[in-house]
Amino acid sequence: MQEKKRKQAETERKRAEVRARLEEASKAKKAKKGFMTPDRKKKLRLLLRKKAAEELKKEQERKAAERRRIIEERCGKPKIVDEANEETVKRVLREYHNRISALEDKKFDIEYVVKKKDFETICSAYWNRLSLLEGDKYDLERQIKLKELEIADLNSQVNDLRGKFMKPTLKKVSKYENKFAKLQKKAAEFNFRNQLKQVKKKEFTLEEEDKEKKPDWSKKGDEKKVKEEEAAPPVSVEE
Repeated sequence: MQEKKRKQAETERKRAEVRARLEEASKAKKAKKGFMTPDRKKKLRLLLRKKAAEELKKEQERKAAERRRIIEERCGKPKIVDEANEETVKRVLREYHNRISALEDKKFDIEYVVKKKDFETICSAYWNRLSLLEGDKYDLERQIKLKELEIADLNSQVNDLRGKFMKPTLKKVSKYENKFAKLQKKAAEFNFRNQLKQVKKKEFTLEEEDKEKKPDWSKKGDEKKVKEEEAAPPVSVEE
């Protein structure tokens, strides 16, 4: 009985300790939450704005001082020439002229450097773009090859489902017979004898042919021979 009471008292004590710890933790949280009151928040905002304004003013002053320093370095301090003589004015003008020429040279060099940097940036941008495109091209080619392999695999599966392909037997056909028939057809188209114009033949006799063959000068020779035979005396025949 005493042991039971002792255990109960121990559990009650532990519960009380846990309860106390939880209360302390809740109080600490409440204290932290209540630290930033609206007045404190307002004051903090004002301080931050004031600090930012001071920093901005200091930055502007620093930039103005830097600008004045650069102007003095490049252009020099202003010369007082109101009461100066002619030689002093000429000397000042020479100094300004020399300074202007030097600044023009520097300007040319700076422009060249700027253009070079711009060109390098453009080239680097194009190079990066090309490298990205090459990578995309490689990926696309790889995807295309994979798709082609998939298509080939599917085609093989379809062929397997349909069955084995049997090669059909081919019929022998003579090539020369077809060529000979074509040649005959072309010969019939180009039959020159049928396309020739028919001409009537004239029938000649032998006498007409001889007459036509003998020229005029041969006819005169025949007439002379006939006259000579008539003029010759008759030959007596002895019995």
